[in-house]
Formats: sequence, C-alpha cells, structure tokens
Amino acid sequence: MEDYQLDIMIGEGPAARSIKIDLPPFTLIGATTRAGSLTSPLRDRFGIVQRLEFYQVPDLQYIVSRSARFMGLEMSDDGALEVARRARGTPRIANRLLRRVRDFAEVKHDGTISADIAAQALDMLNVDAEGFDYMDRKLLLAVIDKFLWWTCRSG
Repeated sequence: MEDYQLDIMIGEGPAARSIKIDLPPFTLIGATTRAGSLTSPLRDRFGIVQRLEFYQVPDLQYIVSRSARFMGLEMSDDGALEVARRARGTPRIANRLLRRVRDFAEVKHDGTISADIAAQALDMLNVDAEGFDYMDRKLLLAVIDKFLWWTCRSG
C-alpha cells in the first residue's frame, strides 16, 4: 500500500491472478495495546511510532460517566470512580467493566450504580482493586514463581 496500490490475489494455484486497485492518497493510523505482537516489518512501515501513556483515573472517571450517560444509566460520581480505578488506565477496559457493572446493577439491584454496587459487581467478577482479574493474577504469579526459581538457581 506504500505506493497507493492494493494488490489482491484472485483464485488459487496456477490459475491465481493478481489485480491492482489504485487508491487515493491516505493516512493510515494504527493503535495497539500489544506493540510487541507486531512484526518489525509491519511496525517499520509506519512513519512515526509513538508510545502513549495510560489514562489517569480522573480522565477514566470522566469517560465512564460519559459512557453511562450515553447508555442511559444512573450512576454516581463515586460509582464511576470505582470503575475507573479498576480499569488499568485503559478506556476500553473501563467501558467493558461498566457494561458488566450495569448488568449486575440491573439484575441484583434497581439499576442505579453507586460505588458500593460497582465494588460488589467487580468483586463478584474477581476484578481486584488494581484491576487485575483471575487470569492476570495467575500470570503474575507464574512470572514471580519462574523469576524466583531462576534467581535461586543461579544465585
């Protein structure tokens, strides 16, 4: 695509043929939370590579409150803060947690989300105060165990 053409293969084997589609000039912007999963050739095709910082809790609280309004939810500021604290600095995670808290509030309570309701919902989902869930904790424990084993072995 660097030359503003898209090559598409049609068919398979010896009968396969390639067609080129001309593209108007464009700017491609990519974003990922898993930059390490990108191959170097793909990463090198981007002219500028920036590393963004995680969101601060007050910014996530604003995002959660705004999303709650769009969803037609009644949510206290403290409820939004509780979700924001456990979102690990990522709006996508904050919005996912908000949807689960909403489900809990609607099924177990009257639908209003307070800090207590949010905490109950997130505790039920095994999302701790730092935002780690069961698999996150398992991964961290594996790293710790492996690291301790390695340092004890080589020390």
